[in-house]
Amino acid sequence: MAETQRFYGWYIVGVCVLVYFFTNGMTVFVPQNLFPRLMDDFAVDAGQISITVAITFLGTAFMAPFVGWLIDRLGVLKVIRAGLVFLALCFCAYPFAATLQQLYLLHIGFAAGLVLCGLMPNVVLLSAWFVRYRGAVIGLLTAASSLAGGLLPLAISPLVLDPDLGWRWGFGALAGAFIVFGLVPGLLALKASPADVGQQPDGAKAPATAAPAAIDGVEFSVAIRSRTLWALAISSACLWYSITSINSQATIFFEQDAGLSPARATLLYSAIFWCSVAGKFLFGALSDIVPKHRVMLLTATILLVGCMLVFRSGPDGWQLASNVNQLWLFAVVFGLGYGGSFTMIQLACVECFGQRSLGKLLGVIIFVDSLGGAAGTFLSGKLSAAAGSYFVPFVAVTVVAAMAVISVLFVKPLQPSAAAQPA
Repeated sequence: MAETQRFYGWYIVGVCVLVYFFTNGMTVFVPQNLFPRLMDDFAVDAGQISITVAITFLGTAFMAPFVGWLIDRLGVLKVIRAGLVFLALCFCAYPFAATLQQLYLLHIGFAAGLVLCGLMPNVVLLSAWFVRYRGAVIGLLTAASSLAGGLLPLAISPLVLDPDLGWRWGFGALAGAFIVFGLVPGLLALKASPADVGQQPDGAKAPATAAPAAIDGVEFSVAIRSRTLWALAISSACLWYSITSINSQATIFFEQDAGLSPARATLLYSAIFWCSVAGKFLFGALSDIVPKHRVMLLTATILLVGCMLVFRSGPDGWQLASNVNQLWLFAVVFGLGYGGSFTMIQLACVECFGQRSLGKLLGVIIFVDSLGGAAGTFLSGKLSAAAGSYFVPFVAVTVVAAMAVISVLFVKPLQPSAAAQPA
């Protein structure tokens, strides 16, 4: 009797996790952690340097619908491979940026690469390989970006904080690691579907003569007119506003407002992402048991509580927290809510609409939530530069997080039979 063939989908998971670890970590989280160093190097304020990552989110927003169409049209593998090559070139060029304008240009390139081989195509690819374990697998995928946020800044910290080396050497080291552990496996090992290796989703057994399963889900024309899609998009945009506002400004806030040393600020910044890793995987796994839109409501509420923990009451009213213990509590709760919410956006989309038009629908949602991410990064940086502290921008973050919780209440799954009855 022939030996049972190992399910190739687990290799796909491993490669997707590696790819997403570097793509999201190096385009968004590492630059955000480097903001204080970049401000010194280019002699700019928080508002000006925040434009870099805002450009990445804004570019991702406008490219996402087109890339979603490309995925459905050309296939997900061609899109991912093109993005990997393009990002490799941008990463190698980043340490040589001589002006702020060159950083802006490279962040446009980051946006293109991120949307081509980042979250959306990886979710589409893994959704073709997994059904029963989809929640846990997507949770593991999204945890990779938080793992990058928690690990990469710490990994390059000795280089970045060394006055003889600095952030350029640190980012250059990551560019080399991306080529070895992201680019090469992504080009060589990925397969589009289980059928390419003679297998079924989840490694299930099937008769040799079984017909291919029909793709489930509602038509794009139905989904685009539904209340569910726009409730999901608006809640995602609000969540992303809050997440990117905190993540992009946290290091500056910890150093300037809370008075922490650069090393401790980096450690606390990384702690947000370590807790996010746990949130992404745990809530992703929970969503295989509990309806995904309900888990999304839970994670959005936890995120709101985390945003509130950045404040404390004092004799003169509400103020920003500066106590290290409270900042650690903030990092833990916000990180859990951030990780869970990030994961549930993708899973709720699959639950609500199925796979029939998943590429296009994720493109629409990423377009809207990336606008929220860009606004959060840009406005929080500008408001803090104008006000001289992060009190006003973080109040705005908390209000927007509350709006996200309200919007999630309107997210309900659609059925294919609803084709003639858009909500």
